[in-house]
Amino acid sequence: MKKLVTSTLIIFVAFCNLSSFAQTYPIKPIKIIIGFPPGGAIDTLARVLAPKISKELGQSVLIENKGGAGGVIGMQYVSNAEPDGYTLFLGTLGNFSITPAISKDLPYNVQKDFTPITQVASSPFIIFINPNLPIRNVNELISYTKANPGKVNFSSSGNGGLPHMAGEIFNEAAGIKMIHVPYKGSAPSITDVIGGQVQLTFEAIAIGLPYLKSGRLKGLATTDNKRLSILPDLPTVSESLPNFVLKNWFGLAAPKNTAPEKINLIHKSVLNAMKDSEVIKTMNELGLEPVGDSPNEFSQFIRQETNRWQSLIAKGNIKLE
Repeated sequence: MKKLVTSTLIIFVAFCNLSSFAQTYPIKPIKIIIGFPPGGAIDTLARVLAPKISKELGQSVLIENKGGAGGVIGMQYVSNAEPDGYTLFLGTLGNFSITPAISKDLPYNVQKDFTPITQVASSPFIIFINPNLPIRNVNELISYTKANPGKVNFSSSGNGGLPHMAGEIFNEAAGIKMIHVPYKGSAPSITDVIGGQVQLTFEAIAIGLPYLKSGRLKGLATTDNKRLSILPDLPTVSESLPNFVLKNWFGLAAPKNTAPEKINLIHKSVLNAMKDSEVIKTMNELGLEPVGDSPNEFSQFIRQETNRWQSLIAKGNIKLE
């Protein structure tokens, strides 16, 4: 009888703890911090997902842009936030793996100061060029750059991000030297390609597709390993430079020491949001491939990607300006 009473008491206490957690989180809006200005692919993804995550959690989910330093400012903000589940970071491959691989003095440690939640999506880039540039394909870009040394510029959303790295690795693979021009975000970067201040950029489909359709930009090639279903006539870079494949990815993380119950609840809400037909349709239109791995899988993936980019950066002798 004693054992039965004890077991019943344990179950009751556990139930009360779970009920208490359910009643106390979330009790206020959750912020998802983006390390770039509004208008970029990651910002678009966040604003598509936020209402669905909000519905899952029964609480408002707000998007807050803290641009600057290629995402470092936003990531530092989250690393210093209370680990209470109310401040999250939605970042890119550049934020989680490339910047730590190339920067020696970051004000945080990705491996130690964040709790990974899930990789949300991945996406190849497109080389977008100004339509006035007399170039029709990758081989012509290479030839044109060699014939005009120091005159071909490529823009990026900031030093150390994947658009920057994509251009540098393209330089290495093609044996050319395009000049890097960093901006504070994807939107101003691509605006200056349209305006002709720079000649081209490596950017997400979501950013450049509207301008591609309107004729304000021209697509040269995709960095995927296959042609895109939404742009079947657009060749891949690898058709001219074998094995040149680059994909960006987007992942969600919380400050270190965030309670596992909260991480699991957020993880579940994000995965359920990603199953929404509207989200799937929008992500497909933006050229984003849903992922949705576990916190442990995402943590391992970040480590693998950081090691891979350390190797690529060392091989190409790539440095921040």
